[in-house]
Amino acid sequence: MPYAKTSVPERTHLRGLAFLLLTIAWLLTPSAQGWPMPVLEAPRPYAGNVVADAWDRTSFYLTMSDGTKLAVDLYLPRDRTPDTRLPAILHQTRYWRSIDYRWPLSLFNGDRPRGLMAAYAERFLANGYAWIDVDVRGSGASFGTRPYAYSPQEIRDGTEIVEWIVRQPWSNGRVGALGISYNGTAAEFLLLNHHPAVKAVAPMFSAFDLYPEIVFPGGIHLAWFTSTWTWINRHLDANELPFGGWVSRFFLRGVRPVDQDVDRRLLRQAVAEHAANWNPHREAEGLIFRDDPPPSQMTTSIDQLSPRTYAETIRRTEVPVYSYSGWFDGGYALAAIKRYLAYRNPGDKLIIGPWDHGGKRRISPGHLGPATFDHAGELLKFFDAHLKGIDTGISDEPPIHYYTMGQEQWNATDIWPPSSTPLTLFLSPDKTLTDEPPSSAAAPLTYQMDLTTGTGHQTRWDTLIGTSLTNPYPDRAERDTRLLTFTSSPLEVDLEVTGHPVVTLRVRSSARDLAVFAYLEDVDETGRVTYVTEGMLRALHRRLHDPPADWIPGVPYRTYLRKDAQPMEPDIPATLVFDLLPTSYEFKRHHRIRLALAGADRDHFAPVSENPPTIVILPSSSLRLPIIRARDEDSPSLHNKDLR
Repeated sequence: MPYAKTSVPERTHLRGLAFLLLTIAWLLTPSAQGWPMPVLEAPRPYAGNVVADAWDRTSFYLTMSDGTKLAVDLYLPRDRTPDTRLPAILHQTRYWRSIDYRWPLSLFNGDRPRGLMAAYAERFLANGYAWIDVDVRGSGASFGTRPYAYSPQEIRDGTEIVEWIVRQPWSNGRVGALGISYNGTAAEFLLLNHHPAVKAVAPMFSAFDLYPEIVFPGGIHLAWFTSTWTWINRHLDANELPFGGWVSRFFLRGVRPVDQDVDRRLLRQAVAEHAANWNPHREAEGLIFRDDPPPSQMTTSIDQLSPRTYAETIRRTEVPVYSYSGWFDGGYALAAIKRYLAYRNPGDKLIIGPWDHGGKRRISPGHLGPATFDHAGELLKFFDAHLKGIDTGISDEPPIHYYTMGQEQWNATDIWPPSSTPLTLFLSPDKTLTDEPPSSAAAPLTYQMDLTTGTGHQTRWDTLIGTSLTNPYPDRAERDTRLLTFTSSPLEVDLEVTGHPVVTLRVRSSARDLAVFAYLEDVDETGRVTYVTEGMLRALHRRLHDPPADWIPGVPYRTYLRKDAQPMEPDIPATLVFDLLPTSYEFKRHHRIRLALAGADRDHFAPVSENPPTIVILPSSSLRLPIIRARDEDSPSLHNKDLR
């Protein structure tokens, strides 16, 4: 049975139209300067030093060494003196560096930045930076084709662009790079070139290890994402708007051509070359293991697309990296943590807030709405320190900031995960979660998996294509009625869970392979269910290995390599150990903790089994929660009234 292939245009038309109108409003509005109420351990606000209130744009083609022309927008503060030298921020994008507005919308924007990072660009320009937007080869108004993402030639383009920047009379010879999602990884890959002018990068809401974080979480194909992302890129590469229908076409023409291309002839030629671009969904459909050879265009495995593969080379640059993500950012909070632990260079930073992909929405039980955190100011604090040598105070702050949902406050730490004490809750045959170990004579629990269950389309995975989570996971109570749930007794104290929960399932099954999805949830006094986080595992990938030195302490490690495949043996007990995506969440007193198990998420993941498998859950299956508490207290339990 295939995962639910609802028509992408049908499912996203109204959502895309709303997103389009909000985007237009955002692009025509100055960057928000709001900041949440100051709390203990919050990143300190940073206003910077405003030196310009206007800037000039020029747009042109920059020719690479192989003859490919890349479309570039250069923004410089206006009214600077001839001897002024500026640091530069490079933003390489897969998603159109600038939008071509139709009249009359074009009258209200002029030469202001028009891309996805427009508000960031204006903030940096006002603070005395040059800003460079580039369509990466094979996209936007740039020429060339894309044999796959982050090809060696695309990465080398970054060096040639930096070389061009430092030769300019306005350059002070120092370059930073940032970006969101694909563009964030492009910024990170810039470090592979070891160019001495690159002094700091900020990969935001982006992957570090593509296979387990976003394409195959737990070894299961996130087919909805690869299919939808392919569909979006196919439209963008044809200079078509993927969302909004006739309304978007009425306001927007497509990608903006460079200044010299008055008749758009060059743009049409560039777009024609994009027709040969790769199809990532087709590539992913042919994979099971991370070392499988790709079906067609790629020359090596999926790991070629991941910064993780080159982590040691990047670490040796000793360039400060700001890893930036949100708890509801698909699997990218995990990516940000792994990136931070892999590099550990002086000046490295990690922040994880209560945000969806791109940081547009603040998602927390008590505070759901637009994000008010000053992302641009936080990044300005980082780049001012490393590109201008300003004492912004960032070096005095702890290297890691994270937001605790439910508690509704920022916390800080010098290590990840923060010091905690594990609380082990056992999955009882009566479908409760208890901290009392079960009797060895306890009866096992039999469960036939329902392969039609899903999570809807207001989830952490949907936000990866730009969907704002206005009402995340709104119907968990109803969906839980079709799942196998285990619920604790009411808590007698508040419990803060920060880190990586781990599920251990002892199971038997007649199936040779199966998928398990686990959802950690909060049940309040009225029965309202709030999603906290989730994890998943394909049983074929259950074999564990000793972790590398830079791995996350306490988190199970697996290779996902073909040589380590371990099919289930019919009716022989097997142990499935897997982590849930990291979180920081406070369960309130009188609330209950719930673990819900499913055999499918048909809205997002490709099925592993064609027929619904039956599993037998054996005693000693458990959920381990990392509990933050005072060091001098006893071990945590559900009934420890002294636990804080």
